[in-house]
Amino acid sequence: MASHLKTATVIGLDAVWIDVEADISAGLSAFSVVGLPDTAVQEARERVKSAIKHTGEEFPRHRVTVNLAPADVKKSGTPFDLPIALAVLTESGAIPQSACHNTIFVGELGLDGSLRPVHGMLSIAMQAKLDGFSSIIVPEANAPEAGLVEGLTVFAGQNLASVIRHLQDTEKLPVFPFRTIGNNENQTWSYPDLAGIRGQNQARRALEIAAAGGHNLLMQGPPGSGKTLLARAFPGILPHLTTSEALEATRIHSVAGLLSPDGVVTQRPFRSPHHSASSVSLVGGGTIPKPGEISLAHRGVLFLDEFLEFPRHVLESLRQPLEDGTVTVSRVGGTVTFPARFSLVGAMNPCPCGYATDPDRTCICSPIQMAKYRKRLSGPLLDRIDLFLEVPKVSTNELADPHANESSAQVRQRVQTARDRQTQRLAALKLSTNSEMSSELVRTMIDIRSEGRALLRNAVDRYKLSARSYFRIVKVARTIADLSEDEKISAEHIAEALTYRLDGWT
Repeated sequence: MASHLKTATVIGLDAVWIDVEADISAGLSAFSVVGLPDTAVQEARERVKSAIKHTGEEFPRHRVTVNLAPADVKKSGTPFDLPIALAVLTESGAIPQSACHNTIFVGELGLDGSLRPVHGMLSIAMQAKLDGFSSIIVPEANAPEAGLVEGLTVFAGQNLASVIRHLQDTEKLPVFPFRTIGNNENQTWSYPDLAGIRGQNQARRALEIAAAGGHNLLMQGPPGSGKTLLARAFPGILPHLTTSEALEATRIHSVAGLLSPDGVVTQRPFRSPHHSASSVSLVGGGTIPKPGEISLAHRGVLFLDEFLEFPRHVLESLRQPLEDGTVTVSRVGGTVTFPARFSLVGAMNPCPCGYATDPDRTCICSPIQMAKYRKRLSGPLLDRIDLFLEVPKVSTNELADPHANESSAQVRQRVQTARDRQTQRLAALKLSTNSEMSSELVRTMIDIRSEGRALLRNAVDRYKLSARSYFRIVKVARTIADLSEDEKISAEHIAEALTYRLDGWT
């Protein structure tokens, strides 16, 4: 009877269980792996043989067949090395079959038998807990990540020999304790502080509104006006990650292989791809779909500098994620969905030369060049952006002003208070910010005073705004009201929300 144990592969963000079966039969010495393995899995044969040799055990001198089931699921990567080696040793009698019961095995092997980390460990550990497995054996470097799952016993192995001794019950592996994502109120921020930015009071206000409601923001201004600095300061005023948000971000970064050694994402992600990035790198994809920049920015910020230098088809790929908060990647081998709930911050020049709105420089762009430049920004994409901001050039007097503005920490306190109000109001819907509300929820949950409704109606009719723009204005106004700690939206809140929609962008 063939030996049998469990491992997993990650497809998208979800772990899929794989049965590893090994059979030793009479015949010439051979080692084959079947079950739709890719090249990396096929190469596991050499790693497994060398690793077993370095443990002091003997690799069977007969025909060894390893099957990875189900056979119609593509097996990729290196997490199968450890379970393949253990399945072979179990079949040869070196390890009792009962020792592998109700345990998941994941890990890459070095030629010397050392255990190396693999990607997607958090997804595997979470699925193991959900499906009732009691323990998981992982490489030592993956233990901090797997230890984020409560109720699952995590054994950390340094090498194959230590795992064998553990299963033989001669020397137990250390148990990595469950760890919570600690309070990060006192963490050090790596972003520029708003206190160091002179002038730009309206831009600072727009950043505060965008942070409070999770809204998208597009800034336009001449070179040197501070657009990039403002964008890089934006994550510093966002609220701290909640435990669930940190786990979501950690899971995505784990699958992408971008986790830090401590195995957890503690600050809101800030992704800033170059304008030469392809749509696949932005959205995600590949033969085996991996998350792209917009998913890596989940619960954080996606900053697109030189916004209109991105190819138009790349910008258009943002439309579904901005609307739905997810991105679906379809390939021949299947379809996966990645979360993509981020705040988009874009920065662009007003024209190709950059000086159309600079009072001290003359623009050299022709009307045709201006029209062609602005044509890269489509109406449907504009509709999905909540706040449009003109960032003027900072005067010399403002630059030389010795008085500091409010710090990021002070602004973050107001943002956190506004977010708390939204969380409380939307808790039953499992939403956290105003930007996540659907049009139906806006109709039923947001109360606008009569004078505010009249002002909004007149603005929509006069400027021929779309239905999507209407609802986004209401959501921005609701955020402004939350910052003011008002229960209802007034005309004042609507008026401020309209300034970020109508000021030169209609």
